[in-house]
Parts: sequence; structure tokens; C-alpha cells
Amino acid sequence: MNPYEQRIRIELHAWERRLAEPPGWLERASKTISGTINQIVPAKVHEAITAAVKGIVRTALFGAEYTPQRKVQRFASLEEADQEARNALSLYQKIAAAEGAGTGAGGILLNVVDFPALIAIKMKFLFELAHIYGYDTKTFSERIFLLNVFRLAFSGDSQRGPVLGTIKRWRYEKELWSSDAEYYRDMDWETFQKEYRDSIDFRKMLQMLPGIGAVAGAWANYTILQELGEVAMNAYRIRKLDDADRGVD
Repeated sequence: MNPYEQRIRIELHAWERRLAEPPGWLERASKTISGTINQIVPAKVHEAITAAVKGIVRTALFGAEYTPQRKVQRFASLEEADQEARNALSLYQKIAAAEGAGTGAGGILLNVVDFPALIAIKMKFLFELAHIYGYDTKTFSERIFLLNVFRLAFSGDSQRGPVLGTIKRWRYEKELWSSDAEYYRDMDWETFQKEYRDSIDFRKMLQMLPGIGAVAGAWANYTILQELGEVAMNAYRIRKLDDADRGVD
């Protein structure tokens, strides 16, 4: 085992311990505020947001819109893949920040547009990351893996352990997803979108405040991409190291 891989294994252990820690006061406060907001928001709004999430995720699972032009880098070392991943994350953070600043300066109506736009940016980033680490997104099971990475990044603390377990067992889990119909039918879309919203609502609310909307929008989107990037890189590190342990190219 080379020194870089050994260091990453140590970092992964520390990261997994942090995921298992109970939520801090800021996370608890933001979830309380988000829960209050969700009770006030009319059911039709929830339905519209759920429909938007379903549409974007469906595109990610079944469409070709997010498939990157970047070739699948099957033979890159973990260190090489990590460096490219950091470069890609930096780029997508800038894109997300610019989008958040633009919609944050445009009032409530544009902030509504920001919700699906930000998810689309995240999905494009995840597709790029898959190819960087050597996994082909033309394979349906790889798209399911992306969705699990997304869920891990934005799920509540009660769901993190099970989703992380799925990611760590992916060599077995992926065999379940040769067909697409069952997954889409059985997905709990309402819970999916609520957990996602709960994780970002506190920051996105600041985006709607007059006078600071543009700055808050850029900050919110930048930090949200940072969180996704950390989770996604670590998820792919887990897979790359597992493949190396089993001698899989």
C-alpha cells in the first residue's frame, strides 16, 4: 500500500466517525426552523417541489443530459483522481456561487428557480466525479450510486448510517440495480425532497433577505457544493480502495 492510500484510509476513518456524531446546535436549530417552515408551506407547494425533484432525478437516472464528455479514467491512481476531483469541485463551486448570487439578487421568484437549478449543478458535478474516479455513468447502477451519494450528503442524521452502509457494500448492492423500473417506483420522493430541503433551508432563507441576497446566495451555494464534494470524494475513495484491495482494475 502506498503512503497516499494509507493516509486516505486514516482520513476516511475520521470522516466516518464525524458522520456518526450527533448533530450540533446549528444543525438542530436549522432543522427546527425548517420543520416550522414546512408546516406553514401549503401542500401544493410541497407537491410542486417534489415534482421538480422527481423530474431532475429522473433525468439523472434515465437521461443523457448529465453524461459528461470527460472520458472514464479507469486507470488513474487514487492520488491523481483526487487532484482532478478537487479541480472539478472548485469549478462547480464557482458555477454554483455565481448562480446563487444571480438568483439571490433577483427576489423571491428567482429564488424559486434556484432550487432546481442548484440540484442540476450538483448532479452534473457528481457525473463528472464518477468519470474522474473511473466509473462509467452509462451504467444504471452507477447512477443509483450517485443518488446514494446525494442522499448521504443531504440526509438527516438518522439516515446517514444506513446510506453509508449501502455505499460501503456497493460491490454487492449494485447487483440489485440492473433494472430501473423498481427503483423509481419505490422511491419515497416526499421524504427525499424534505430531507434535502431541511439540510439547506437555513442558508437558502438568508438568500431571500433584501440587501444581502446576492452575497448570501453565493455563500450558500458555495458551501453546499463544498459539503457535497467532501461526501462524494470520500464515497468514491471508499470504492477505489475496495477495488484496490480486491485487485480490480
